[in-house]
Amino acid sequence: MSLVYEGKAKRLFTTEDPNELLMEFKDDATAFNGAKKESFAQKGALNKRLSLHLYELLERDSVATHFVRDDTENTLIVKRVEIIPIEVVIRNVVAGSLVKRTGLAEGHKLRQPIIECYYKSDELGDPMINDEHIRELALARGDEMEKIKRAALKINRTLTNFFAKAGLTLVDFKLEFGRLYPNRHNIVLADEISPDTCRLWDTETGKKLDKDRFRQDLGDLVEGYSEVLTRVENALAS
Repeated sequence: MSLVYEGKAKRLFTTEDPNELLMEFKDDATAFNGAKKESFAQKGALNKRLSLHLYELLERDSVATHFVRDDTENTLIVKRVEIIPIEVVIRNVVAGSLVKRTGLAEGHKLRQPIIECYYKSDELGDPMINDEHIRELALARGDEMEKIKRAALKINRTLTNFFAKAGLTLVDFKLEFGRLYPNRHNIVLADEISPDTCRLWDTETGKKLDKDRFRQDLGDLVEGYSEVLTRVENALAS
């Protein structure tokens, strides 16, 4: 087993199957493109369990993902993909950078979801890009972007409805997609789905239970993630 990739929150390792990887969730938390960093015991295990539950939920709703099977406390086996270097952000409620860019108040419910695309480049600071930029940079074909956006909206509907059952508002979230090995013709959802990549607020109180707790020093990160996991597992069991 050898290291294939290490990011801010995960590591990927080879397995005996050349088309599968072991994905390890790290305990590190980062914000502001890595300017703020800290490690939290059990964060990786919490994100792994949440991603597992949400992958399985999406697979049942016919969303193709890179998930293969469960593994250890903080690892999953996933399909090997060629990551498309575009972060797809779906926004349902105004928060974060959208406040600064629009002047709308945090918490304002959008009339319909907004999809934004960002170029995955640490050197450039992950800038927002549009379809013309994507075409010029040859990051993805037009038909691939159509599939990605359709999948993103379907994922948003599934997760929004599910989180509502758990008493949570899915404010916004980030998705990544990849081309499936070996032929790379099929595009699947990759990366993770967790409070690292989703803004999740308590529906009644607006309490933030995601990584904004770390970004904004709002309270214990693991406590928030643990509450999300408990609510998700209770909603799945109901």
